[in-house]
Amino acid sequence: MQSAYIHIPFCHHICHYCDFNKVFFKQQPVDEYIEMLIKEMHHAAQKNEHQLKTIFIGGGTPTALSASQLNRLMEGIRLELLPVNELVEFAIEANPGELTSEKLEVLKNAGVNRLSIGVQSFNDELLHRIGRVHRKVDVFRTIEQAQKIGFDNISIDLMYGLPGQTVDDFQESLETAFTLNVNHFSAYSLIVEPKTVFYNLMQKGKLTLPPQDEEAQMYELAMEEMEKHGFHQYEISNYAKPGNESKHNLTYWNNDYYFGFGAGAHGYINGVRTSNTGPIKKYIEQIKQKSEAFQSEIAVSKEEAMEEEMFLGLRKIEGVSKATFLKKFGVQVDHIFSSQIDKLADLDLIICDEKGIRLTHKGKLLGNEVFQEFIGLS
Repeated sequence: MQSAYIHIPFCHHICHYCDFNKVFFKQQPVDEYIEMLIKEMHHAAQKNEHQLKTIFIGGGTPTALSASQLNRLMEGIRLELLPVNELVEFAIEANPGELTSEKLEVLKNAGVNRLSIGVQSFNDELLHRIGRVHRKVDVFRTIEQAQKIGFDNISIDLMYGLPGQTVDDFQESLETAFTLNVNHFSAYSLIVEPKTVFYNLMQKGKLTLPPQDEEAQMYELAMEEMEKHGFHQYEISNYAKPGNESKHNLTYWNNDYYFGFGAGAHGYINGVRTSNTGPIKKYIEQIKQKSEAFQSEIAVSKEEAMEEEMFLGLRKIEGVSKATFLKKFGVQVDHIFSSQIDKLADLDLIICDEKGIRLTHKGKLLGNEVFQEFIGLS
């Protein structure tokens, strides 16, 4: 076990597109939740061999916690998981405008060395439309504060394909983003998920999204502009200055094992995919009783693991390594997936050479069609 994901499900405000496990902060047992998280980490650490290299705290909104609550969480992580100074990457998600100097000091002192800031857009009107409460000015202030305190590994999330967004809007957001001294970007297209405000609006015919060809244009624009500004695309939606790739997210795309702590968190532990119960109170009760809160534990067969290796690994621009596949599974990838590889290569969606299999430019634009070829075969 080399990685851990820790889920903080509290938000001061719910965005219109978000389908993650989250609740409004008010009237929630936040302090008790943190204590149960620490208890869960303690239990898992006793049961499993681990030498963690990455930790990622996500949400919800981790920075919705007060400075003292963040401090308690950091204490718990230090006590239960490992000496934090052994980590290669200790990352946390943050909202612009919620990161006070006091919170930043707590994180810095605890060994956090990477901030992932949910910007989404630099267009204030668009931010309002998608249910974000920060504005462009908050982003600049937050990054300036963070850098002053000593954070030099900062990532920014952007979104495209948003309601009413044009290619020019997205171009402007990119241009503004490049004026900031950061070393990593994630750029995601909007996916309208069930149980979100946007999904309900779509059901009523009240959500106007950019046409598919414009969304594809925005993606192409992101790829071109990122490359031009020295950000290398290393995954379908992620771009980094050399050496600043997200080490934690590479755990997922490399199909490696990781702990999942907190309500609704997913993990992959010794060949078993775990999923924690989602409702906060139910999670707290289960941890009190059993020190773990698994809602499901699914053993992954060798066939399923090979499929996952393909559709996760193909998200990386370097693709799936033939040598790694052989080392992991004891068989050649070409023998297992020969028909899928031939079909996708004929469609010019992948390149297959002696080193491995990776997406073509066309394949990046039609990624989901490629990934589906490797799902549900076993």
